[in-house]
Amino acid sequence: MVRFGIIGTNTITEKFLEAAKQHPEFTLQAVYSRTEEKAATFASKHGAPETYTDIEEMAANPHVDAVYIASPNAFHAEQAKTIMRKRTHVLCEKPMASNQQEIASMIEVAKEENVLLMEAVKSTLMPGFLSIQDNLHKIGEVRRFVGNFSKYSSRYDAYKRGEVLNAFKPELSNGSLMDLGIYGIYPMVTLFGAPNHIQTDAVFLDSGVDGQGSVIAAYDGMEAVIMHSKIVNSHAPSEIQGEEGTMLIPDISEPKGIKIIYRDGSVEELSFEDQYSPMYYEAAEFISLVKKEKDRSKNNSLEHTLITAKVMEEARRQIGLVYPNDRY
Repeated sequence: MVRFGIIGTNTITEKFLEAAKQHPEFTLQAVYSRTEEKAATFASKHGAPETYTDIEEMAANPHVDAVYIASPNAFHAEQAKTIMRKRTHVLCEKPMASNQQEIASMIEVAKEENVLLMEAVKSTLMPGFLSIQDNLHKIGEVRRFVGNFSKYSSRYDAYKRGEVLNAFKPELSNGSLMDLGIYGIYPMVTLFGAPNHIQTDAVFLDSGVDGQGSVIAAYDGMEAVIMHSKIVNSHAPSEIQGEEGTMLIPDISEPKGIKIIYRDGSVEELSFEDQYSPMYYEAAEFISLVKKEKDRSKNNSLEHTLITAKVMEEARRQIGLVYPNDRY
């Protein structure tokens, strides 16, 4: 059994718990919140026996083996390092931190304390993505990857009324690239490694973050196009285009319903077993690594996390998006 503490009492945490509770080795031990009242309410709802308003105290609890962090992006690095210094494992929501420097410091602490640190990117651990990897050879030489994830944010309605919520605050290291662009960039890195160089553009909002944007990444013999938005919806699929066929991925954030359309017009539906909630697989991967005392995931490796952060940081540099955390 792996006993979890959680940081964050928001919607993403609710979804994570709903999924993780399907795993026989998961148990929720503790809830952290800045207020005791909120921690107690959330703990009561989800059956956690302990509550905390001090992260260090929760991490030091011998009954807490790991902590899932789902706080605003700007807080990830310091919270994770505080937890890991108590020899407690960390599963950290994507993006892992605001920039490469923060991630490098997190990795350093993980190595010093000999604990597991993993970025919680759900899509690259789902059965659909594993099937993409297993079947990629069928489409021949890959020439283009298209990662498209544009989803109108419910918080954008509040933004247009004059209320700037967390999703659109630069001081929390948010915006479209960090929140949604990563769903195209992370699988690109997992499948094809680091690009040679990138070009990017974005539409800025008055709050100081990007509302949408695109990234073109150059590789030897191929290119990748990443499109992301929090202010419009897109219903176009993502694709991996090869010389022998094209792989269609209806939703890059939760890969399902994937098919290959070959040059001769024939179609192959990729079959795989996908019986759990999307976030189950990141919990299962993390729990497996903790139980086996391994320090890294194959797909959600720290190398992939660092490369992804490098791409996003260069993209932000090109569009002039600087977070307060970048200045420290």
